[in-house]
Amino acid sequence: MEPKPRRLIADLFPQLRWYLCLGSVAVLYLLAFFFPLLLHFAELSLVIFLMLSLIDYSMLFLAGGRLNMLRKLPERMHLDEDTTVRVVLNNRYAFPISIVWIDEVPVQFQERHFRKKSTITTGKTSAATYTLHPLTRGIYHFGCMLGYVQGPLRLLSRRFIFEAAEAIPVYPSTVLLKQYQLLAWNNHTTLAGMKKIRRLGHSMEFEQIREYIAGDDVRTVNWKATARKGIPMVNNYTDTQSQQVYCLIDKGRAMKMPFEGMSLLDYAINAALMLLHVTLLKQDKAGLITFSSKIDELIPADRKRTQMHLLMETLYRQETDFQECNYEALAMQLSRKITQRSFLLLFTNFETTNALERQLPYLRNIAKRHLLCVVFFENTALKSLRENQPETLEGVYVKTIADQFDFEKKQIVKELRRYGIMSILTTPRQLTVNVVNQYLEMKAREMI
Repeated sequence: MEPKPRRLIADLFPQLRWYLCLGSVAVLYLLAFFFPLLLHFAELSLVIFLMLSLIDYSMLFLAGGRLNMLRKLPERMHLDEDTTVRVVLNNRYAFPISIVWIDEVPVQFQERHFRKKSTITTGKTSAATYTLHPLTRGIYHFGCMLGYVQGPLRLLSRRFIFEAAEAIPVYPSTVLLKQYQLLAWNNHTTLAGMKKIRRLGHSMEFEQIREYIAGDDVRTVNWKATARKGIPMVNNYTDTQSQQVYCLIDKGRAMKMPFEGMSLLDYAINAALMLLHVTLLKQDKAGLITFSSKIDELIPADRKRTQMHLLMETLYRQETDFQECNYEALAMQLSRKITQRSFLLLFTNFETTNALERQLPYLRNIAKRHLLCVVFFENTALKSLRENQPETLEGVYVKTIADQFDFEKKQIVKELRRYGIMSILTTPRQLTVNVVNQYLEMKAREMI
């Protein structure tokens, strides 16, 4: 990448060593006022200082050398994942240089002290890297790149400005998708943090006939195939497939609550993406609904090849609108648009039982037609307050209020269970694992 045209004065920046040398000369002149014999040393020092400054300036600006910089970015970044940015530096000077370089990273990172140092020998190319960790979705804009080159004397530096404006999207996290895909093929879901599910029944969806292996259920022996082959053969069954699974994501103001730099909506989007991916791997149909005061997006459940890409692009665009959610409109749309009984996973957040009671009639109406599971969040900040022993009267009040909020969360779980509605109360960090576990448990119990 070529820098901006050379500017002989505007791109000149004296370094700390230059100011120290200038200050030393000034001190000599000050001492010569009291000790006249030092005047010659002061004048000689000034001449040497000026000559060295001129030599350094000539090497940086007039010798024909330059610096090249190039930023290399991936096609996209992913939410709550580390992204490595690579910067290539090329020395076109006839001598080794030291570089202090600055990259104008997107404003979302609020990085105000970005400075990196590199040293490059004559005619060589060096690569440097740094890591970014995005916590919000959207378009991230990179700006210019600046390089401050110092010669061997390190008295002055020359600034190079590179127009390197780029925009890169940040999509929901996909770090677990490929990992789980391999695990799902081998049925090793425990390695991904998923708990083992004790199967309560036996799926009756036939898959194939295979040879008997020690440990197989003798009730699955196929006696006709055994007689034809002359060796024990058993029927192999698989989980029921082509069931509809929908993720319902609340985009109201309650989901804007932050946790470790990310909003609850972003955690819900990451978990929904993972769950829908697992759903497609299990040969079920994955669908998505986002809503607040009205239904914003409705992607019918399907298992076509382009379904995952469609879900990813839709989740990428979702933002909160800071309005109160309309569960009545949600219930009406579900009754009209989704006629087949489906597994609905509702990502929302209820802080009090009063908030639940306002929406409970609509949730009960949805649960009559579908298998509904409500996912809401545990406030980890209140958990730390409850665990601390208060030493002041104010601390006692704070702990009492925290205990009350925690009690209300548990009451919400009980109230939902009373009406046959499943629920998941989880911390944001454990959301993805708990949601996938719930889906796998429903599959194991043949509830979907």
